[in-house]
Amino acid sequence: MENPSAPSWDDLRVLLALHRHGSLLAAGRALGVSTSTAARRIEALEKALGRQLVHRSSAGTSVEPEALELIRLAEQLELGLQAVRRDEGDEAMAGTVRLSLSDGFLRPVTRVLATLRRLHPALHFELSAETRLVDLARREADIGIRNSRSTSPVLIQKHLGAVRLGLYAAPSYIERRLRDGRLRREDMARHDFLGFDVDLDKLPQAQWLAAQGAKRFVFRSNSYFALLEAAEQGQGILVLSAALSSPLVRLETDVELPEVSVYLAFHRELRQVKRVRVVVDALEAAIRAAMA
Repeated sequence: MENPSAPSWDDLRVLLALHRHGSLLAAGRALGVSTSTAARRIEALEKALGRQLVHRSSAGTSVEPEALELIRLAEQLELGLQAVRRDEGDEAMAGTVRLSLSDGFLRPVTRVLATLRRLHPALHFELSAETRLVDLARREADIGIRNSRSTSPVLIQKHLGAVRLGLYAAPSYIERRLRDGRLRREDMARHDFLGFDVDLDKLPQAQWLAAQGAKRFVFRSNSYFALLEAAEQGQGILVLSAALSSPLVRLETDVELPEVSVYLAFHRELRQVKRVRVVVDALEAAIRAAMA
């Protein structure tokens, strides 16, 4: 039996699209090719590797479990190609920088990036607000702003300082439930709180609230802006940065409030990439100044 041929990227990307979108029709649309072309690519990949990768039935098309290793390979190739494209044109301070951060950082970071684009119009930015920690080691993004350190040895991580958090509520909630505007630790269990969803229970602020006896979480979300809106609508108490522009009122309390560290992280290979370096320097200066 002949040794299987090395799979091509053109074939692998169809398999990846099929895995993501669930059908050859949807995969073809995502890639801008016909369904028949997508099917031929899958057949070519199966022939090259000498095994079945896709299950076909009257109910539809699905990727076989044995093909998941190839899916991971395709994802790595995709990330690598995206990183190469972002690296093009760096000598002229041009190209794309991709950033990942929680949506609580969106507005201040966007202001910094807007200033940079006025100085360097050929710079382009892709800004992803997400609650998960993207894999900077695999170049899923160029720069990340996060509240915890990674254990990856290939990342440079700058500790920019710590943000002191506070307890906030709308005037309407205070009027109904906290006439003196003071929240005591022994009363935490009976008050309504707003928090991140259960997948984010390991966040420092979530663990701190649990340690203080907070139990009544009447509204959860993975979005900072949804939680902020719920708080402004008087739905409950929210833990937020002390530097907040909002109609919410900071509550007095007898509990020691937590601090959350802020880190700026990027891949070591990007230290000498000009477009990344200028963004890192600008963000570092702006965030340090804001927290000072």
